[in-house]
Amino acid sequence: MEIVIAVVVLVALAGVGAVVGLVRPRRRRDSLAPREAEQAGRSSLGPRSDELPLPGVGDDAEVPRDSPSRAVDTVDLPDAGGDDPAAAAPARELDRPAAAAGRLVRLRERLARSNSALGQGLLALLSRDSLDEATWEEVEETLLLADVGFGPTTEIVDSLRERVRVLGTREPEQLRALLREELLKAVGTDVDRSLATTRHDDRPAVVMVVGVNGTGKTTTVGKIARVLVAEDKDVVLGAADTFRAAAAEQLATWGERVGVPTVRSEREGADPASVAFEAVKTGIDAEADVVLVDTAGRLQNKAGLMDELGKVKRVVEKHGPVDEVLLVLDATTGQNGLRQAAVFSEVVDVTGIVLTKLDGTAKGGIVVAVQRSLGVPVKLVGLGEGPDDLAPFEPEAFVDALIS
Repeated sequence: MEIVIAVVVLVALAGVGAVVGLVRPRRRRDSLAPREAEQAGRSSLGPRSDELPLPGVGDDAEVPRDSPSRAVDTVDLPDAGGDDPAAAAPARELDRPAAAAGRLVRLRERLARSNSALGQGLLALLSRDSLDEATWEEVEETLLLADVGFGPTTEIVDSLRERVRVLGTREPEQLRALLREELLKAVGTDVDRSLATTRHDDRPAVVMVVGVNGTGKTTTVGKIARVLVAEDKDVVLGAADTFRAAAAEQLATWGERVGVPTVRSEREGADPASVAFEAVKTGIDAEADVVLVDTAGRLQNKAGLMDELGKVKRVVEKHGPVDEVLLVLDATTGQNGLRQAAVFSEVVDVTGIVLTKLDGTAKGGIVVAVQRSLGVPVKLVGLGEGPDDLAPFEPEAFVDALIS
């Protein structure tokens, strides 16, 4: 009988050991929680240690499909070394964002390599032996299909017709020069396209980024952070899109790659205005240069959510005026993008446009249309999914690429 009891005990202990062997410690979150971190008596500010892939343009609409999935969260424990510094794990090397000058050169080359149906189509029409009424209607149609907009299209065509008639020219180079001048006039060369990211005496500059899901909004916030880090600015990110956990995770991933802290809530559905307020407060306490606040991707037809976006701005302004409100638009959405822009502008007073997916295609005329519609300039453009594929918009480089 004693032998049977001993066997039963040994089997039971073996089963317990097997269960214990499957339990692994979970990794602590290192992103900053606005209130929870304070109450827990610890600071969660600082880069995370896991190596997730950078999200791509448009990934803020859903969880990235290429994200690695893991059934169990594991961490590698350091070797036993006591207080020996040599036994400590080596620090992870941060990304070094490309300098602004090099980024601009690369974007110019990429834009110039793209075959623009807009610029080349117009030159082909203007170079015909006879510029009759039908030809001018085709010129007008080409501009409209490029999303230039009715008003700017009429102005460009009327001015070109008059100048071609007066000069009586059909030389390709002269026509190219005339077209360049008219397009530059439409795009605008005398507006201030700089970002308001200069620190104030007692607080950082505050930049809010708004836009609908799918335009690359959260990705754009991460890329702007890289641009500012490359300019040696201290940045704090605010993950005020609290309705999608993936948005906060993506933003934290962008920040940790360049050593930028992210203020976020650990609770999904938390008040976004509170998170934005804490982000600015953190920036003030840390004497940062810039605070970038990512907001939820609002659909322009949901009045309640748009009102909430206005609330975020009002709460943030308790620390001081918001310096910049950037609206992220997908350059390929055309007139729908203009309707989005108009509604956002009414709610939060947009100061600049970021155009993503602007690759010099026939839809490049959206630059003209959106500026004319809102009365604010395009300040940044993105031409790819790389981490440094974002740069200031340059009218001359853009127009030259269209008609190259």
